[in-house]
Amino acid sequence: MNSTPPIVLAGQYGSPYTLKMRGVLRYRQIPFRWMLRDSKWDDLPAPPVPIIPVIAYSNPAGDGYGDITVDSSPQIMRLEAEHTGRSVVPADPALAFIDALIEDFGDEWVTKMMYHYRWTYDADIAKAGKLLPLSGDLQLDSDQAQQRADFIMRRQIGRRALVGSTEWNTPLIEDSYRQVLSIMQARFARGDFMLGDRPGRGDFGLYGQLTQLVRWDPTSMAVAVDIAPKVVNWVERVDDLSWLPVEGDQGWTSIDDLDPATGDLLAECGRTYAPFLVANAQALQSGADEVVCDIVGLDGQSREYRQAPFGYQGKCLKWLREAYADLTDGDRARVDAVLDGTGCEQLFA
Repeated sequence: MNSTPPIVLAGQYGSPYTLKMRGVLRYRQIPFRWMLRDSKWDDLPAPPVPIIPVIAYSNPAGDGYGDITVDSSPQIMRLEAEHTGRSVVPADPALAFIDALIEDFGDEWVTKMMYHYRWTYDADIAKAGKLLPLSGDLQLDSDQAQQRADFIMRRQIGRRALVGSTEWNTPLIEDSYRQVLSIMQARFARGDFMLGDRPGRGDFGLYGQLTQLVRWDPTSMAVAVDIAPKVVNWVERVDDLSWLPVEGDQGWTSIDDLDPATGDLLAECGRTYAPFLVANAQALQSGADEVVCDIVGLDGQSREYRQAPFGYQGKCLKWLREAYADLTDGDRARVDAVLDGTGCEQLFA
């Protein structure tokens, strides 16, 4: 009899999306086998796209693997379709849409902060260079480790501008990081998750990026310890929420009674991510080689944000708009009431 869990999660400890999916699986109490990607234990076929995490589904007969999947948001929704109990999606479609928007903000905007801090500052680059090459192979000798470190650092530093981490954008990215920390610090003075007493997709989207920002990379970690110690502790908790008591669909906040911090987080999304998403889509459509948009700083002054167009984030806007269009008129009206004045309205204009 095959006793291997039907799900294999393969990734790396330095990957925010890997830890996001491991957190989801643990919280939902779905049996899985953890595998270090690109290690001697990794026997998975090549995924459709060479990214992590990979979730592989074993063949029912136990003779190898069937589906090999990537991309954390679709992975979450497949788990929702195939496993009941301890859902990370609210039953209320309007609240579920707000949750999905928060997840996208974490996955696609907070990730810019993570990438920026890791590959901008000398202490962070040095730590990543020393530790990341060892994740898949502890037996590397010093020369091999240095060769891999040089390759990783050269590649990742070279990609900074692609994700928006430039000297020009640094004030906007770092101010936004501090704002997200301050908003979450305020929320955790009143409750444990962004939409109630249980985690949603949005919580795990934020958590994934914050595993690196507040627990791993020294420059961003020092900022978090200084201004948002509750966020640091929250990230430690969310690593494994299998213990959290959850009953049915109880524990979600009503969309008509959201915590003020949730509105503040949506306003931060509307201030930063929303204008970027719209400008990115326009650049992709027109064939422009640069995204340029105005982002109002926390000081009230407008500043240009610039980066190369990003195709995947063009898809993100398309998916958000499709989900918004799929809402009933009544649910869409309730979503509009929440988004009114946040700046997120421009995503669906």
